[in-house]
Amino acid sequence: MQTERVITLTILMPCLNEAKTLGACISKAQGYLARQNFLSEIVVADNGSTDGSIEIAQSLGARVVAVQQRGYGNALLAGIKSAHGKFVIMGDSDASYDFGSLDDVVEKLETGYDLVIGNRFLGGGIKPGAMPPLHRYFGNPLLTAIGKILYKSPVNDFYCGLRGFRREAILRLGLSSPGMEFALEMIVKSTISHLRITEVYTTLHPDGRGRPAHLRSWRDGWRSLRFYLLLSPEGLFLYPGLGLILLSGLVSLVLFFTNIKVGSIVFAQHTLIVTCALTVIGVQSVFFWTFAKSIAIQKRLLFADPIFRTVRDLFDLEKCLVIGSFLVTVGLALACYGLFYWYQFSFGPVAGETLIRIVCAASALVSMGFQLIFAAFFMLLIDQPLGQVGSSVEVRPLEPPSPTSVS
Repeated sequence: MQTERVITLTILMPCLNEAKTLGACISKAQGYLARQNFLSEIVVADNGSTDGSIEIAQSLGARVVAVQQRGYGNALLAGIKSAHGKFVIMGDSDASYDFGSLDDVVEKLETGYDLVIGNRFLGGGIKPGAMPPLHRYFGNPLLTAIGKILYKSPVNDFYCGLRGFRREAILRLGLSSPGMEFALEMIVKSTISHLRITEVYTTLHPDGRGRPAHLRSWRDGWRSLRFYLLLSPEGLFLYPGLGLILLSGLVSLVLFFTNIKVGSIVFAQHTLIVTCALTVIGVQSVFFWTFAKSIAIQKRLLFADPIFRTVRDLFDLEKCLVIGSFLVTVGLALACYGLFYWYQFSFGPVAGETLIRIVCAASALVSMGFQLIFAAFFMLLIDQPLGQVGSSVEVRPLEPPSPTSVS
């Protein structure tokens, strides 16, 4: 009985009407593979080409995977799922990357890295005309810096299309972005899943298709930023919320008792109205962080971390009811006192700042008290499995997987 051969490396090329360059990319990849000793294949994930790209790929011996759902991410995900290789190296079919020079990527994969990203900025080089100045000097560096800050990623070029990875490790991430965000999702989820990530220097060549690229600078830049924020509840909700609570809360606390004078400018009761509102918004933002993080964990988009587990344990329903009720009670008591204070003026005009300070304090305390109560009930609903609301079933947060072992 003949033993089935196991393919070790898959070179994957997403394709949408790339007839002018696809053949050259496949030929270079075949030349590289012919010099190696491992088993291999070339897969073209075609996203609906009508210019003869499919026929070119088949005539050169590449395996074509037809992907009906449009989108860069859909094409790549279908190609990864159909790949037979233990390792996959993906690259665009527009001749912007050299498929004949993959030794550095393969070497890193064989030494145990799960994801190897090309870096076009540090040492590799960007050929003249290969990248618009807006992308080279503004878009790519800025969005990469945001990604590094939000996720503490070691990657310095989030948008490089040439990358290699262990197929099983990437499939475990549950990648799902249908469009260009797929490349970002791969890096972000690999980082938060603690996969082993490294970089290799690569060179970006001009697009050989002779037509505009599929990317749209401002639209796709916004989509990238939106994706970053959606997968970073800390950056979207927690950090801004804590900032508002600390700054606005401190200013509010001072303004409850006295005015703040900076030079000739005096901040008084009218400023207190604004700072109290900002403090309440900050508290809401922190609550939204717990909601978003919990839902993302349940959907296996993110993983629980020690800080979140600590904060999440504070949302015990009974404790929150007690604390929230106390805040509401104190706030209502202040409101009653303010009403009595106003009564002394026969509910007419009141001179001075005392009444406004009382009303601001009452409003802030009542608002935060009810927010805490409602947040605790909402967290309970999020945590309860369907059909078990009100039970004492413990829902354990998803834990990050252990790093992929080297085989």
